Amino acid sequence: MKVAIITSTHKPSQQVKKRIQAACQSQGLTIDDQSPDMVISVGGDGTLLQAFHRYEDQLDHIRFVGIHTGHLGFYTDWIVEELDDFLLALREEQTNEAFDSISYPLLEVNVKLKDGSKQHHIALNEAALRRYEGTMTTEVYIKDRLFELFKGDGLCISTPTGSTGLNKSLGGAVIHPRLDAIQLTEIASLNNRVYRTLSSSMLIPADEYIRLYPQTDEMSGVMLAVDQETYPGEEIVEIQFQVAKERVHFARYRHTHFWNRVKNSFIGG
Repeated sequence: MKVAIITSTHKPSQQVKKRIQAACQSQGLTIDDQSPDMVISVGGDGTLLQAFHRYEDQLDHIRFVGIHTGHLGFYTDWIVEELDDFLLALREEQTNEAFDSISYPLLEVNVKLKDGSKQHHIALNEAALRRYEGTMTTEVYIKDRLFELFKGDGLCISTPTGSTGLNKSLGGAVIHPRLDAIQLTEIASLNNRVYRTLSSSMLIPADEYIRLYPQTDEMSGVMLAVDQETYPGEEIVEIQFQVAKERVHFARYRHTHFWNRVKNSFIGG
């Protein structure tokens, strides 16, 4: 098995990386940063996001696993104090040759620009189109039918696992990742005689999609965020969001149940 180790820059993560590298070498595992079978993220959820996007074009054969060097993160099953247990699980997997995993749905984002060019993005957590100075206006289509004319600060479209992030802070629902759906949540919408929105989060199934047509005269200062990356929105004329064909796979040794992750992250012991 080929393994890549992605870490944050702080010293504890670098020390953990050295221990994992030594264990991999002693177990006959190959360190391969180009085409790994498993990606081990050492740091926090941000580190795992970076690892995901680094290998997003190889999701069909890569499994991810996270080791948190602080408190237990939402995407991380192991903490530093459990490193020996993780290395033991990794060794037992090599012995048994049983590569178990669990998969989660992702968000596909397709953008059309004024010059006719296109952009393609994929998100583990969410994408958001928003204006930080003033409001933006956009037509919101569900498939090919106009649903509403939105005016407000922006819109957030999240995956089930990403529903615990920006979406939750906006009042959206927390969605179990076994549901192949994406969630649309408004950011500070205006509702009056001219602009009327549902003012509620919406779940869109895998066989449908959301399409936005922003008013181009209000796109100054608009940004499109896809996970931790941001892109200027001035030239955007259309964006389509849907459940991606790709899925992210996590190595399943003692994979934490989704609702336990939610409880640990927001409620505690």
